[in-house]
Amino acid sequence: MIRHIVLIKFQPDTEDRISGIFGGLAELTEKLPGARSFTGGHSVSPEQIERGFMHGFVIDFDSLADLEAYLEHPEHRALGSQIVENAVGGIDGLIVVDLDV
Repeated sequence: MIRHIVLIKFQPDTEDRISGIFGGLAELTEKLPGARSFTGGHSVSPEQIERGFMHGFVIDFDSLADLEAYLEHPEHRALGSQIVENAVGGIDGLIVVDLDV
């Protein structure tokens, strides 16, 4: 299984857009074969060491091929563009890690 982890440093005053983006990602996850369990939201960590990356999401995929299909999907590309547009510094406001678990 591949765990796709994305941390985002969103610009201030984007909360209404974040909900829509995360909702779209949850809907896309439900549509794609091999995509499992979208989880996303705002950090509630008591450690408070997010360094500005206050939002994140995780999607599990059955295989690397399923992750690659998600990455190429037009809806993912559109939602990904919205994330970059609303992140502090564009792509610099994102961290993406894919783990083989």
